[in-house]
Amino acid sequence: MAVIKELLRNGRKSFVDIAVELNVTETAIRKRVKKMEKEGIIIRYSVEINPRELGFGVKALIGLDTTPQKYLAVIQNLKKNDQILSLYSSSGDHMIMMECWFEDDEKLYDFLEQLEKINGIIDVCPTIITELIK
Repeated sequence: MAVIKELLRNGRKSFVDIAVELNVTETAIRKRVKKMEKEGIIIRYSVEINPRELGFGVKALIGLDTTPQKYLAVIQNLKKNDQILSLYSSSGDHMIMMECWFEDDEKLYDFLEQLEKINGIIDVCPTIITELIK
């Protein structure tokens, strides 16, 4: 788990640097990572972006509820939308959760209006993210 935590903090950290921090050899780290990749524990490596630096002033999590009959059709529709960065099936308050970035509030409101027009969506609940804490 220590190797995973280091990679989550910085996916570009070298195996040598991780090995030094964990007091093991670089070879041991390389083998552990390759094994986790092979076993599907590590699926991919990604990058964390500061959306404000790219001109996106509004970062939102949006919860959706659908009619049961239209759930799969709504998911298929949403998967095609490039404005949606992440799309999740969920339990709890909403059936579907998504992460989206917008240039401003007006673009967010326009997007929410588009969602409300999709056949099968019965509730749209946006939450604006104000600060990343951890």
